[in-house]
Amino acid sequence: MAKMAVFCDFDGTITENDNIIHIMKHFAPSQWEGIKNQVLGQEITIQEGVGKMFSLLPSSLKDDITDFILENARVREGFQPFIDYLEKEKIPLYIVSGGIDFFVAPVLDKYGPFEEVFCNSSDFSGDTINILWPHSCDEKCNKNCGCCKPSIMRKLVDENTFKVVIGDSVTDLEAAKQADFVIARDLLLEKSKEMNLNHSAFETFYDCIELLKRLNEVRV
Repeated sequence: MAKMAVFCDFDGTITENDNIIHIMKHFAPSQWEGIKNQVLGQEITIQEGVGKMFSLLPSSLKDDITDFILENARVREGFQPFIDYLEKEKIPLYIVSGGIDFFVAPVLDKYGPFEEVFCNSSDFSGDTINILWPHSCDEKCNKNCGCCKPSIMRKLVDENTFKVVIGDSVTDLEAAKQADFVIARDLLLEKSKEMNLNHSAFETFYDCIELLKRLNEVRV
């Protein structure tokens, strides 16, 4: 039986809300909404959109934004039991997030262990927040993803690995296309249905545990 690896999104998946949207609603001037709509409509790349949105925010807001997320981010039910299940089954869990290090790391700090966490970085040395892209696209992807989830997957596992992607949005779609099984909600669930991807829906991480148990039973 092929070994399994799980690639899990952060915003809107581990957390119940999309933290970038939450930050923008609270701190950004109104033009962020037009940028968001361009990203969701795939008119501009994720990298361009996220960079533009954060450039609307002064660097001086760093601590305020981090505190705001720690106070308001709600982690989806069953997350630590899900991590514990994967550890018991010796299934690696990679967090692959289009979020930014200065709020992803503090939220995840009390959870784990993870095989590895991938997200975008940030620079507060200028007047406005500058987003950095340490996990950019490889030669097989030219979509300017920002944190390129399919490129990360290609780097970490080979074609013999049974790949499970868990996510909720358009930012997870390219990774989902590479997956052997997709656990989805919201927009990613709609897209998985449209594209006939091998998938199932979830609301809590207890659902994810049961789905992975069934997958393992079928694959034995």
